[in-house]
Formats: sequence, C-alpha cells, structure tokens
Amino acid sequence: MDEPLFQKTDGNIENYIVSLRALLSNLESPFRKGDSVAIKLHWGEKGNISYLHPRYAREIVKWLKGHETLPLIFDTTALYSGGRRTGGDSLKTAAEHGFTEEYLGCPVVIGDGMDGKNVIDIDAHFKHFKTVQVTELLEKVNGFFIFSHFKGHMVAGFGGATKNISMGFASRAQKQRMHSDAHPVLNSEECTRCGICVESCPTGAATISGDEYPQYDLEKCIGCAQCIALCPQLALKIFWDTDEKVFQEKLVETTAAVWKRIKDRTLLVNSLLTITADCDCMPGHNPKIAEDLGFLGGYHPVLLDRESMKRVGEEPFNKTYPHIPWKRQFEYAEEIGFI
Repeated sequence: MDEPLFQKTDGNIENYIVSLRALLSNLESPFRKGDSVAIKLHWGEKGNISYLHPRYAREIVKWLKGHETLPLIFDTTALYSGGRRTGGDSLKTAAEHGFTEEYLGCPVVIGDGMDGKNVIDIDAHFKHFKTVQVTELLEKVNGFFIFSHFKGHMVAGFGGATKNISMGFASRAQKQRMHSDAHPVLNSEECTRCGICVESCPTGAATISGDEYPQYDLEKCIGCAQCIALCPQLALKIFWDTDEKVFQEKLVETTAAVWKRIKDRTLLVNSLLTITADCDCMPGHNPKIAEDLGFLGGYHPVLLDRESMKRVGEEPFNKTYPHIPWKRQFEYAEEIGFI
C-alpha cells in the first residue's frame, strides 16, 4: 500500500492552491479517459464559515479534466434540520458558498437525490451492520475523488476521509443508524399525514388509516430510522443515545463497506487547513485548534487519516474532546481487516 504524500504550504490561499496543484501532479490517477468521477466534499452548513473554499474544488476539477475525465461534485442530504436537510436546500446552500456549476466547471448534485431516495443497500457483514445504505452514485459513476477537511468533531473526535465517506455517502437513514438505535415518536402538531413514513417502512411497522395520524408498531420496528430520516415535516422525534465507542466502530464499518466497492477507482486528499474544533456542519464561529499545514494525498482513507493525525498531533483533539475515544477508529479498522 502506497504511503500518503504530503505537500506543505504556507502564506495565503494563492500559495495553498499552488501546493494543492503540486500534490495532484504527484498522485497516480486510477481513472481512464472518459470516466465519470464523483468528487465527494462538504460545502458547509448554512452559516458555516470554516468550510474549504470552492477554489480548491475547482483545482481538482481542472486536474481531472486534464486527465480527460468527466467530473461532478456531490454531497448527500443531512439528517438534521438546517440548510442541507433537503436536496433543494442543500443546493441553495452550496450555491451561496460558491459551489456552482458555473464556477467549478462541472455539475453539482445531491448524491442521495433531491428527495433522499436515490440510495442502494450494499453488503457489509460486520458486527453492527450486515448492510449499509448509501448513495446510488456508487453504481452510477466510474470513480471517486474524496476531498476531506481534516478537523475536530463533537462525536467522532476528529473527522477526515473515513468520516467523509461514511457520513458523506450514507443515506439519512444510515446516518441515523450510525448515531443510535431509533424508534419513531410522532409530534402530531407537525404531522401532515402525508404517508411517506408508511411508504418507506420496510417491515410494515408504520400504518395509517383514513384521516388518522400514523401509528407505529414498535414490535415490528427494526430501528432502521428510514421514516425519521425521510419525514419532510420533521414530525418524528430522533433519539440520540450513542455509545461513543460504538459510534466510532459504525463509522468505520460504513466506510469499509463502501471502500470494498470503490477502492480500485478512488483517490483521496485531506486538507490540513483551517483545522477547527468542530465539523463544517456547524454554523457560526468555529475556532481553530491547530495551524495550517498543507495537503495529504493517498489511496486509503484510514492510512490518510492516521498520517493526518500524526502531522497535526494528537494534543489539539485530546484537549478539545478529552473523553471521546477517537483512537477506536484506527484500532477497529485493524480488527476488521480494513487496513
């Protein structure tokens, strides 16, 4: 397995772009002429100011076009309410942050579809997940470029390539499954009786009769959270009851399942810039916890994250989140044969 490549940078964004360009020139492309290549990145929650500038994405697009591929940029909808809950809102937020086809030179799409239903189930066969549900782009494009902002995270301790793949490829239901077991509790004041929860329930646990509100049979419910994830009115309450170590394992399992499908057709870059305390899902002030270092490129998400942590150092993350067992990501990846 090739070790990650590091490209140091300093100064300003102009120098950072030059550094990214230099790193890209040293990466070995797995893509062929005419391949469609989906760039997975995070364009920031509405009100977030620490997301990576779209100029970096535009540079990656230029590099991919130089290899005669057909790039597109994507993210998936978020589980929580905000500026990325729906496909329409997410694209609006992306445009407000400069991630437009006109600026980037390629399409900007929602990986799980405008209604969150463009997803597939793939085999996992791990302790927590037998299958995982992810964007159907897995079967629609020829390759992937994972561009990740390495930083802190309030539940994972840190977020890099592993989290960008797990949460970033996942359906809203899969996102919920990673965070906790879930059972629906209805807020009837918000419910419009649209029936989407009934349509989406895989076991028939959700039912609706006439003008009545939906009912949920918890004995039939398998806790898949599909109804919670797809409810357009946010009328179903989400329970967050997370064992933090289990959460780390679920992140790794989801990434490992995706990686089995894309490993021979994927490149990854971690940006070690604007290393903040929390992820780009958070609006408002997000303090930096480490200095800007540069970019790391590689061919395996866990190895890339491990090298990123080595470069930045453990102290900023341990100081910010002293009780989060983030090292479990690396330990568990080894235990399941992911690295």
